[in-house]
Amino acid sequence: MAWKISAQFIESCSCNLMCPCWFGVPELAVNDQGWCGTAAAFRIRQGQSDGIDLGGRTVVWAAYFPGNMFEGGGMARLYFDDGASDGQQRALQEIFQGKSGGPMEALAGLMSKWLPSQARKMDVTEEGDSITIAVQGLGHVKSQRLRGPTGQLTRIQGAAMATGFQMDSVDVAPSASHWADPDLPRPYDTRSGAVGSFNWSA
Repeated sequence: MAWKISAQFIESCSCNLMCPCWFGVPELAVNDQGWCGTAAAFRIRQGQSDGIDLGGRTVVWAAYFPGNMFEGGGMARLYFDDGASDGQQRALQEIFQGKSGGPMEALAGLMSKWLPSQARKMDVTEEGDSITIAVQGLGHVKSQRLRGPTGQLTRIQGAAMATGFQMDSVDVAPSASHWADPDLPRPYDTRSGAVGSFNWSA
């Protein structure tokens, strides 16, 4: 399956700012809670998979890890906006579960269980540096880009996870997300977050 997508990535997790996993040092990636809950959104600007147009679709990836993310044992689910056709959902599931190559392939290796994907109504609100993706019945992914005293964006460049996601840099974006999927081990709130853009293909 040949595919390519250009998208915005909005990440949030249950650590305090900044999540140590971004820096790619497993022995230092100590979860603030002793476990990790994450909810991340992918807003696809343009893309296609074997001729299926994927532009305009939104995917949310929610995952729970019982300890250090790098130790694996994760449980995750994908959620697609309810405007996605059956063909788009199948293609997106292949990409974001890492079954068709690309950056998600390495992350998928940390998953012990994938819950069945779901289509949900999603509302996206973007005001200045703030982005919120509300997912009906489950919660929301919300982040606010952090700016310094002179108004410049706070940015991380060359971090291991950003490189793994094929992004040169990410903007630090403290989150205020809440996620409560009854099939995941627990509900959680988030504080850490980042926002970036990427171009993927395989």
